[in-house]
Amino acid sequence: MEKMKFQGYRRANGTVGTRNYVAIIPSVFCANSTAESIARQVHGAIVLRHPVGCTQIGYDFELTARTLIAMGCHPNIFAVVVIGLGCERFKSEELYDGIRKSGKPVAHFIIQNEGGTTPTIAKGVEAARKFVYMASQEKRVPCDLSELMIATKCGGTDATSGLAANPTVGKACDYIIEQGGSAILSELNELIGTEDQLANRAVTPEVADKIESAVRHIENHLQGRIDTRFPSRNALISPGNFAGGVSTIVEKALGGVYKSGTSPIVDVLSYAQRPRDGKKGLFLMEYESQDGEVVTGMVGCGAQLIAFTTGRGNPTGFPFVPVIKITGNDRTYEHMKENFDFNAGGIISTDKTIDDEGKRLLKLIVRVASGELTAAETIDGNELFVIARR
Repeated sequence: MEKMKFQGYRRANGTVGTRNYVAIIPSVFCANSTAESIARQVHGAIVLRHPVGCTQIGYDFELTARTLIAMGCHPNIFAVVVIGLGCERFKSEELYDGIRKSGKPVAHFIIQNEGGTTPTIAKGVEAARKFVYMASQEKRVPCDLSELMIATKCGGTDATSGLAANPTVGKACDYIIEQGGSAILSELNELIGTEDQLANRAVTPEVADKIESAVRHIENHLQGRIDTRFPSRNALISPGNFAGGVSTIVEKALGGVYKSGTSPIVDVLSYAQRPRDGKKGLFLMEYESQDGEVVTGMVGCGAQLIAFTTGRGNPTGFPFVPVIKITGNDRTYEHMKENFDFNAGGIISTDKTIDDEGKRLLKLIVRVASGELTAAETIDGNELFVIARR
């Protein structure tokens, strides 16, 4: 396939963004309202509201710190205003320092130090407006697909997802990887039963071991959470999956794995941690399938765009990363057109091929990466930012 380019924002540290926002990031939930007030007053700013940052310990605490720093360092973010309270466990200084190392503009205000909410909002608004003006001077430039990483996700799966939508995403991912780019597959609890297939695609025996270990870890984790007191609440697939014709987790996995295409798997990533040593290709991220948590983790790994398949329909979006909604169900597409960007249903209802639809989806991915808005962006969807808890 001929080489393709997208129009992206090249950052000073060499990374490339598909969007150009100023982020207002509270270090703790106590600062959420203050951060939201700042964002409301500044066109071009977004806020990352969350319920954590204090009363956490261990790995749970580490996930919060890692994720918030990764969000601030993301190439779709031009600059950041960090808002702290002053007594939280996750110190806003750590968040500020972690983002500052990326080389991007960052300001930092602590509510207790500034004398309360009102003066903090005033200073935050002033800083954010300055950053937005600076961001407006940034221009999109031609970028190779080798600088694009796409996250793959499904939500509200039905039988058409595994037959049409997921294979279409997989084909588009193959094309991106052929041109030196990257893709991420996760939702390991929904890949149980396909670990042998995935391990056979590993580039080395060591990566194969990491794949099998990751899936086993998730399976053991889920078994430990089964509560016999509530048998009706232990199902691994949703009522919508059942209604859509998916009867077991393995059946769902056999359809979901198609999102990864056929490329070799180069590594297994930890939650919200970027690939090391500039490695590119197809990655597995070790995590479960809660929509917001897994998407946030993949964004933290560096994904600048998300391909989200759904047979039942889904309106969710991410605050600063475009989410392309894809279905393989003609009826769902017609019923919820405002929430969709792409219908691959013709693979089932007409003579369209997976290869043809994969090329068509790739063209859409390039347009969105270059600035075309997705359906979720037009309705201000931001629900998929959710920090994982342990």
